Parts: sequence; C-alpha cells; structure tokens
Amino acid sequence: MKLERKFLVLATVACAVLALDQLTKLYIHANFGLGESVPVIRDIFHITYVRNTGAAFGIFREMGEMFRHLFFLMMPPIAMVIIVLMLRNVENTDRWQVFSLSLIFGGAWGNYIDRLRFGFVIDFLDIHYKEVWTYPAFNVADSAIVSGVCVLLLLMTIRDRAMKRAQRDTVAERRA
Repeated sequence: MKLERKFLVLATVACAVLALDQLTKLYIHANFGLGESVPVIRDIFHITYVRNTGAAFGIFREMGEMFRHLFFLMMPPIAMVIIVLMLRNVENTDRWQVFSLSLIFGGAWGNYIDRLRFGFVIDFLDIHYKEVWTYPAFNVADSAIVSGVCVLLLLMTIRDRAMKRAQRDTVAERRA
C-alpha cells in the first residue's frame, strides 16, 4: 500500500509544528516564572509566561473545571480525526488545502499535549500597545491553527468567487 503524498505532508508539517511548539513551550516553562515578561520590542511585543486554562483567547476559562477538562480532552482528538477524514477527500494536488489542514492538525496536537501534561496550555507570545491595547497571549500551536484556518477561509472565498464567475459565464453563454 502506497502512502499518499498528502498524508506525508500532514505528518511532516504537523510534526514540525509540534516540535517547534513543544520546544518553545519547554524553554518558557523551564526558564520563566509564571507571569514573568521580557520585552522583545518595548511596549509592543514581549515574551510573557501565561497559563491558559481556557480555549483560544481564554474562551471557556470561566466555565466549570469539569466542563473544561472534559471538553479539552475530547475536542482535539475529534478535530484531528475529522482533519484526517477531510484529507481523504482532498486531491494530492491541492497543496494549500493539505498544508492548511496540516497546520491546524499540528497546532491542535501541540496544545493537546499541554492539556494532557499540565491541565493548561502554555502561552507566551504577548502582543500589545503600551497599556492601551492587549492581544491575548498565544503560542506557536495557536499561530499554526489560526494560519491554517485563515488559508482555508481564503481558499473558500477564492473558490466561491470562481464558481460564481463560472455560473455567470454559463448563464451569459446560454443567453447569447
């Protein structure tokens, strides 16, 4: 049985995301105290050790601990299985879709490992503008997930516009 190229891409990209994610989190966890912050670009970008017990951007952090625990133990494996099932229907030549799904898979995997090990996700990328505006801290896995979703949304928009254009052209040809 020959392994399809798209599954090799999934394994490669997801493992690269996972490795970078876990190595950066290991460094932060071992070398920073909780809440410790080091400016990279003063008043704009800091490395700050944060423990996120919620979802992306702290969603669900106010929910009961049992709900969060069950939700975060069940959702990543379900999402990863869905991605593998989705990939079965993606053409090997659809590189952007394969790549974006692989980024999401790797990001989900990275944050899932944190939840299994610690019961929270280590975040450390802290973007803000002085004391005026703050973006929730995030990590490499979050970046991979968001990047993958953005690429998928862009692909869907491009393909939808192309389909509508083709339908208009077909209607115009019939009228002519």
